[in-house]
Amino acid sequence: MTSHQERANAVRALTMDAIQSANSGHPGAPMGMADIAEVLWTKHLRHNPINPDFLDRDRFVLSNGHGSMLIYSLLHLTGYDLALEELRNFRKLGSKTPGHPEYGYTPGVETTTGPLGQGLANGVGMALAEKILSARFNKSQDNKTYNIVDHHTYVFAGDGCLMEGVSHEVASLAGTLKLGKLICLYDDNGISIDGKIDGWFTDDTPKRFQAYGWHVIADVDGHDAAAIDRALDQAKANISAPTLICCKTQIGYGSPAKAGTAASHGAPLGKDEVLATRRQLGWQHAAFEIPDEIYAGWDCKPQGAQMESSWQALYAEYGQLFPELAAEFERRNSAQLPDNWQSVMDDLLAETNVKAASKATRQASMDVIRSVAAVLPELVGGSADLTGSNNTNWPEMQVVDSTIAEGNYIHYGVREFGMTAIANGLALHGGIRPFTGTFLIFMEYARNAVRMSALMGVQNIHVYTHDSIGQGEDGPTHQPIEQLANLRGTPNMGVWRPCDGVETVVAWRTAIERTNGPTALVFSRQALPHQPRTNDQLANISKGAYVLREPKEEAVAILIATGSEVGIACEAASTLEELNIPVRVVSMPSADAFERQDNAYREFVLPAAQRNRVAIEAAHVDYWRKWVGLDGVVIGLNSYGESGPGAEVLAHFGFSVENIVTQVRDLI
Repeated sequence: MTSHQERANAVRALTMDAIQSANSGHPGAPMGMADIAEVLWTKHLRHNPINPDFLDRDRFVLSNGHGSMLIYSLLHLTGYDLALEELRNFRKLGSKTPGHPEYGYTPGVETTTGPLGQGLANGVGMALAEKILSARFNKSQDNKTYNIVDHHTYVFAGDGCLMEGVSHEVASLAGTLKLGKLICLYDDNGISIDGKIDGWFTDDTPKRFQAYGWHVIADVDGHDAAAIDRALDQAKANISAPTLICCKTQIGYGSPAKAGTAASHGAPLGKDEVLATRRQLGWQHAAFEIPDEIYAGWDCKPQGAQMESSWQALYAEYGQLFPELAAEFERRNSAQLPDNWQSVMDDLLAETNVKAASKATRQASMDVIRSVAAVLPELVGGSADLTGSNNTNWPEMQVVDSTIAEGNYIHYGVREFGMTAIANGLALHGGIRPFTGTFLIFMEYARNAVRMSALMGVQNIHVYTHDSIGQGEDGPTHQPIEQLANLRGTPNMGVWRPCDGVETVVAWRTAIERTNGPTALVFSRQALPHQPRTNDQLANISKGAYVLREPKEEAVAILIATGSEVGIACEAASTLEELNIPVRVVSMPSADAFERQDNAYREFVLPAAQRNRVAIEAAHVDYWRKWVGLDGVVIGLNSYGESGPGAEVLAHFGFSVENIVTQVRDLI
């Protein structure tokens, strides 16, 4: 039987060897947290290495993702499908062990981490998902409880994570919502890249988290297995509040020359120091050599299989007693849409087209949300304190709070970054389709979490309203200019800016049906006119761009517009026709969707031979050069906006029928 220390030293040895082989990496955190990790993963974590996707597993998040060799060592040692060869290939192109943990690359990695603090935020989302789903699905009958959703979320976090502002946002909300199954183990080693943190980070962290409403276990020796074990037992016993376990550790533990210093943080120890550390730890094995008895001590496959088998037996009973709930549970967790989804959305599109209402697309969005929520109970929305302005609410919604978990709306408060990162965690957990809301300009606060949703390919729907200088009197601080180009330039980000209620239905439908990435839905503050369409035009909206208006004679120019500028483009087209200048109007609510169409369709909408093109969008001009070419014209913005009534501000910057007509006449 191997000892705790031998098992923890196996993590330290694999960490040193992999980083030395790669000549790159961060040995300090894995070596310092090896004792904490061994206790958690072998004694407390509910997981099944044979089935990393077991539905009721505990979630583990390494928020300080630079210490990736910690989680790779743990996954390998406990029996996941991560061969030793993959550890030898640490940080090499194409390996399952990239420099930071990446969701989808490595079995057992629950989220991509590296941007500090966001792993903690994702963990809050996962714990919130568990609370919502347990309230919905757990039942009792005949004095027996059927807790089919009953797991913890564990987060490892370092000083850097807790310095990041997003940690304040999400820890505050986690305490308010009383997420009692969230346990964060804080690696309190006093070191960051620049050295000892007492020159720039002197927060009283235990008191800070107590103020948030957390249960805090302070001054735990992070190298004492018994103390760690007791702290975890104490944390799990308190389900009325999230827990922070403050573990005092030594970064680079075991390294004679570099332990306790920044020298062990982000660089290989060096061959000589690796040998010295082996001697110091009493590790007498060659590089990447793990004795069979240590593998046996780490092996979590038998207990994991037994744990999942017990859950499956409970779930089988549950399915017999509550068949409709079981079917709904399985549908949600497989991300399948209900059988009536297509017909509901088809009817909504037809109804919206017949009503022909002219309204702000943020209001049209609220109408769609109501219809979607009625058929998709897993839809969970929220806003960063702009619910009434974003129109992300609907009459039947139920707010999630500290006492009512079975809801579908979250008041995130003024926490755009935290909101978006928490929603990433909701999506990663499974069983929930999240959407969030704020003004488009405040996407900037959330920018890195938005990017992470695209990088991971998770279905997080970002609702952004007040989409242009049409915002008006609030002025340039609230008027987005470059944000649309930013979103469109983000790989794997779907972006829709609809021009009316009909396009809004299609935008929402596309966002819900797209499960391999996020979608940004960009809506207007001001009312927009309904655009009449034929059945063919209705069918083509989902292709991202389509011919909305075709002149009777052959067009001599093409107007390309999105959102609130489509209506102005159509008015200008009418004026131009009166001047015997026939033009085509193309509505392009989603450029990325249009780019995915085949060449024939793209050529039909935007013929290559027609070089007289005018793009019209109240946003930065540079993005549109790819659509109009050097010969074309972009009516857009390359400056910040102004304060004033929205219609006046738009006209001031050239978004008027008169200016469009002038630009077309000059072009041809």
